[in-house]
Amino acid sequence: MRIVIDLRIFGPSFGGLGRYNQKFLENLIKQDQANEYVLLFRSQPKDLVLPKNFSIKICPCRWYSLAEQIVLPFILYPLKPDLVHFPHFNVPIFYNGPFVVTIHDLIMTKFPSKRATTLSRHYFTFKYWFYKQVIRHAVKNSEKIIAVSNFTAQDIKQHFHLSDTEAKKIQVVYEGLSVSTVSNHKPVSVPDKFLLYVGNAYPHKNLEFLIRSFKEFFDKHRGYYLILIGEKNYFYNRLKEESKEIFDHDRDQVIFPGFVPDEELRVYYQRARAYVFPSLYEGFGLPPLEAMFYNLPVLSSSAGSLPEVLGEAALYFNPKDKQDFLDKLEQIVTDQELRERLVRSGQEQIKKYSWEKMTKEILTIYGGK
Repeated sequence: MRIVIDLRIFGPSFGGLGRYNQKFLENLIKQDQANEYVLLFRSQPKDLVLPKNFSIKICPCRWYSLAEQIVLPFILYPLKPDLVHFPHFNVPIFYNGPFVVTIHDLIMTKFPSKRATTLSRHYFTFKYWFYKQVIRHAVKNSEKIIAVSNFTAQDIKQHFHLSDTEAKKIQVVYEGLSVSTVSNHKPVSVPDKFLLYVGNAYPHKNLEFLIRSFKEFFDKHRGYYLILIGEKNYFYNRLKEESKEIFDHDRDQVIFPGFVPDEELRVYYQRARAYVFPSLYEGFGLPPLEAMFYNLPVLSSSAGSLPEVLGEAALYFNPKDKQDFLDKLEQIVTDQELRERLVRSGQEQIKKYSWEKMTKEILTIYGGK
């Protein structure tokens, strides 16, 4: 088979999806020497060594753009693929060849807020309308849909009103887990006691709730800091300004390091008192699993797929209930027996997730399309 994979979003600097694509490719190279692969990149990737059955095609279109919708089909059709894999929902509506699509979540359908974008109101309205056409095309016309959790699979079925027969093309393939094992030679300065969050700052991540709640916790536990790690952008800058207003004179208690490379990130995981994940909606939720790898107790929202993915290895709270969060936070930082139980459970929970296993399951889907 000739299989084309859209990897224009690639690498950890592009967040969870970029890491997903990178780890998938790394394991695909190891596992499949039979099929022919054409990889779509936006520009030539650095330091990427490919075997003979892999080649690269440059597609300069930015994701979520009009150019992507118009130009990408003209790139795909001449390649004459037997199958195209889109690891995200943004399938061109003018492409009608056989394809599979990975849908990680339906965040845009659940949180279509102007607050979640930097676009003007009219442009946002148009782009949201177009998003709905694109994802509907992806769902209705795909050969298979790869959902990253049972929660996401059920979400897709319900939102798009799929019959039981139509929903059979949805297959759940959990994401994998990988963490850096490279020793860090650059000293990383962190406070003695801090809570950690790693991820983006989109509104559904509920970080303003986290900061406001932490302010009350801090008033009782003056030695604690809150560290929020993620690529600096409009949303993090906005959150930083809100944090200054919330904390007023204690502005240094919330720290925004920006993007942190893996070899430094492990230091934060290893030295934090607890990992906090207040999200209102998640299709999978990788950072809490990474925290578990480093024996860091996890305090997680009970929303979305998180109870499914994290199992009994996290302490859960209602992400809309500040008092519930504060009560559970008090527990996780003071109850040593609870902390040790969560760490033990976390070590068992992470054994369920493997990029190697994920890739094998996707290869089966390719073969049985």
